[in-house]
Amino acid sequence: MEEEKKGILITIAAYILWGILPMYWKTLEHIAPFEILAHRIVWALVFMFLIILLLRKQQDFLTSLLELWRNKKALAGITLAAFAISMNWFLFIWAVNSDHVVQASLGYYINPLISILLSMIVMKETFTKAQWISFLLAGIGVAYMTINVGAFPWVSFALATSFAIYGLLKKLAAIPAIFGLTVETIIVTPLALIYLIPASGFPEDISWISLNTLLVFSTGAVTAIPLLLFTSGTKRIPLSMVGFLQYIAPTLMLLIGVFLYEEPFTSVHIVAFSFIWAGLFLYTRERFKKIGPRKA
Repeated sequence: MEEEKKGILITIAAYILWGILPMYWKTLEHIAPFEILAHRIVWALVFMFLIILLLRKQQDFLTSLLELWRNKKALAGITLAAFAISMNWFLFIWAVNSDHVVQASLGYYINPLISILLSMIVMKETFTKAQWISFLLAGIGVAYMTINVGAFPWVSFALATSFAIYGLLKKLAAIPAIFGLTVETIIVTPLALIYLIPASGFPEDISWISLNTLLVFSTGAVTAIPLLLFTSGTKRIPLSMVGFLQYIAPTLMLLIGVFLYEEPFTSVHIVAFSFIWAGLFLYTRERFKKIGPRKA
C-alpha cells in the first residue's frame, strides 16, 4: 500500500509538470517554434545520456539498441514514433506561443478517445456500448464548437492524433521508456542539428551566460523529468488509476489558458467541453470496470 501511495504521488507530480508546461514555453515565445523544438530534441538527448550514465544503464541500453537493430519492425516503429512525438512537441509549443492553450488542453482531453479509436482500427479491438456513447458525446461537443465558433479545432485534433499515434507505435515497439526516449532523440537529432548549426545554435539575443541560455538548455530536463517520474510512478499503481490521473494535465492547461493568459472561454466552449467531459466520464468509468484493481 505504501508503494501505491508513493506511485500515486509520483504520477501526480508528472502530470502536474506536464500541465504547467505552457508557462515554461511562454518564456521562450520570442524564439521560433522550430528552433525551440530543435533545442528540445538535442538537449533531451544530452540529458537522457547523462541519466543513463548516472543510473549505470549503459550496458542495458546497448543491449536494447542491439535488440532493436535486429527487430526491423520495432526499429521502424520507434523511428515513426520519433517523428510523431517531434510533431506533437512542435504543435504544442506552437499552440502555447500562439495563444491556443485552451485548444491544447482540449487535445489532451480527447487524446484517450483517439487512442482507443486507433486501437480499434489497428489492433482490431472491439468497443463496448459505453465507449460508443463516449465517442458520440465527444463528437457532439466538437461539432457544436465547430458550428458555433466557425472553425474546426484542428490544433486539438492534431495534438491528440499525433500523441495517440506515438503511443500506439511505442506499444508496438515495446522498448523501456527511458531507452525509448533516448533512441527517439538519437533518430531526430541529426535533423535538429542541421537546422541549428547554420544559425550557430542560438537566436541572436541569446548569450552564453543568461537566463535565456539556461531556459534553452533546460528544455532537455523539462522533456525528460516528467517522463521519468511517470515511468516510475505508473509501475506502482493500477492502470485504471493512471487513466483517472491523466486528466490532471489538460485541466491545469485549461485553467492556465483561461485565468493566466486570459484566452476566451465562452458559453460555446462550456457546452462543447461539457459534452466532451461527459464522454470522458463514461470512458473512465468503463476503464475502471474493465481493469479493476489489477496492477499495470
